[in-house]
Amino acid sequence: MKKLINSPDDVVRESIEGMILAHGDLLKAHYEPNVIYRADAPLNGQVALVSGGGSGHEPMHGGFVGLGMLTAAAPGEVFTSPTPDQMLEAAKLVDGGAGVLNIVKNYTGDVMNFEMAAELANSEGIAVRNILIDDDVAVKDSLYTAGRRGVGTTVLAERICGAAAERGYDLDRIADLCRQVNINGRSMGMALTSCTVPAKGSPTFELGEREMEIGIGIHGEPGQARMDMKSADEITEMMALEIINDGAYSRTVREWDSEAEDWKEVEITDPPFASGDRLIAFVNSMGGTPVSELYIVYRKLAQICDQHGLTIVRNLVGPYITSLEMQGASITLLKVDDEMLALWDSPLNTPALRWGM
Repeated sequence: MKKLINSPDDVVRESIEGMILAHGDLLKAHYEPNVIYRADAPLNGQVALVSGGGSGHEPMHGGFVGLGMLTAAAPGEVFTSPTPDQMLEAAKLVDGGAGVLNIVKNYTGDVMNFEMAAELANSEGIAVRNILIDDDVAVKDSLYTAGRRGVGTTVLAERICGAAAERGYDLDRIADLCRQVNINGRSMGMALTSCTVPAKGSPTFELGEREMEIGIGIHGEPGQARMDMKSADEITEMMALEIINDGAYSRTVREWDSEAEDWKEVEITDPPFASGDRLIAFVNSMGGTPVSELYIVYRKLAQICDQHGLTIVRNLVGPYITSLEMQGASITLLKVDDEMLALWDSPLNTPALRWGM
């Protein structure tokens, strides 16, 4: 294992410390438990957005803390869910009196721990809503989750809902918006290589010299199939058509009922894409893929969308949800309306994304 680290036990703490030194104008940190939060938080009367997950996916989530996006992020150990006390501490640090929206990727540990944190926060008088992101079309169930995994749409939801918070949306309205973003988003990824978790010191899985895995998860979970290497256009077409041709997806999720002060079951159905839809297209590197290769993927993706009557109106290309040094890419397509586009275009200032300032 060759990594620019001092000790596997210190990776997360030292990374956070370096991040705060680099972006002290935007961020602050709380340690034990670890929380990264906006330097100007809490924001009085503004809904706070909190997300989190295992470290190793940077810049998600800490790199998205700032104006127009997240108010706080709870980084767990590498590929390990943050603990309930981290999320609770995050809520306490950033609640400005208007409540907290937790954006939760659909992984078993994340879901369970965010639910526990929400219950604790609500019992302490902090209004909290949890909205699940489950946009991965590759597999219905995986080693890490029941139902689809939460991947690329997470970044888009954090951006759009963060902009809504800046505009003064209340907690229920932002929760509804976040749910709608998730319903309208679909993703799929692939890997050319594995990655090495520092504490393990060896690759998470093995791929042959001429093999690739389609439908991989961001922690190296198995996907749909392992197959011989194909061209960039062929790989892009496989993923894009899986997303575009995905039919209506129905499932039941648990959301907090503030009136009943208990969890309730909510039925949700994601409609398929249709000709005439406007999209935000997100082409993401898993950490080890050059940006030049991502643009080759985007080139083919744009052609495929055009052939299906889908119009890309905004895009995001780069390493925004990584899996340490894994070589690979993912595609996310999000159907948007005028409200979402206006929120997307509004001012944004975080360590990883900045525009309109």
